[in-house]
Amino acid sequence: QVQLQESGPGLVKPSQTLSLTCTVSGGSITTSYYYWSWIRQPPGKGLEWMGSIGYDGNTYYSPSLRSHTSISRDTSKNQFSLQLSSVTPEDTAVYYCARGESTTEYDFWGQGTQVTVSS
Repeated sequence: QVQLQESGPGLVKPSQTLSLTCTVSGGSITTSYYYWSWIRQPPGKGLEWMGSIGYDGNTYYSPSLRSHTSISRDTSKNQFSLQLSSVTPEDTAVYYCARGESTTEYDFWGQGTQVTVSS
């Protein structure tokens, strides 16, 4: 059973960089042909795919977030990470990491972590 766990600060100041890490257990992030994604849900809104990193290390980003999003991985720790720069209060959301056989469909999710952007 694959398990994912998000970690990172729950409060970030405007203009700073939001950094989250997803720790994966029960499966390797290099296993073909899985994609490891970040998805967020702002309060009162739907889920928004932010980007993914593939089993081969290739990255894919939402066009609307590409300019200030970066996803990376540490295969030695079986983790992948999200960095979102220049955050604003509109980036306040529950952030999820997930696994799927594509960047848009997911079979395992983390529990989610609340991130609030506020001064």
